[in-house]
Amino acid sequence: MTSLYDFSLTDIDGEALDLSKYRGHPVLLVNVASKCGLTPQYEALQALYKEYADEGLVVLGVPCNQFAGQEPGTPAEIKDFCVNNFQVTFPLTEKLEVNGDGRHPLYQWLAGEGAAFPGDITWNFEKFLINSKGVVVARFEPKTAPGDSLITSAIDTELP
Repeated sequence: MTSLYDFSLTDIDGEALDLSKYRGHPVLLVNVASKCGLTPQYEALQALYKEYADEGLVVLGVPCNQFAGQEPGTPAEIKDFCVNNFQVTFPLTEKLEVNGDGRHPLYQWLAGEGAAFPGDITWNFEKFLINSKGVVVARFEPKTAPGDSLITSAIDTELP
């Protein structure tokens, strides 16, 4: 796998999600959780998405229950939580494992051996910026807020 576009997932509604549909768009990919101290970042992620969507940015939320069981819900419960509490309109996927033996191939590509930014995902809300060619160009720690200038500057660099 050499780019984001080589992967397919299942979205939060159980439909196929071919990531090649984001070809030509920068993507901020974030592992998310509903019962985490960082969960309020959903609000900032939605604001970022709203601010940059017309310029082509895609925010992609990837639920994960590997960190202290902080994403225990069903896909429907996760979606309802995100929509009702944070008015999330950016795409969400099925739950994935981001570390360990069950690490999804997408996360093996993002953070595994040979990745541009290797190393285990440290917690919920770790962020990867993928450019419009499907290549990872930045990785941000979970506590780096979505509106932080480190992230917005990197996004600005990747927009047309």
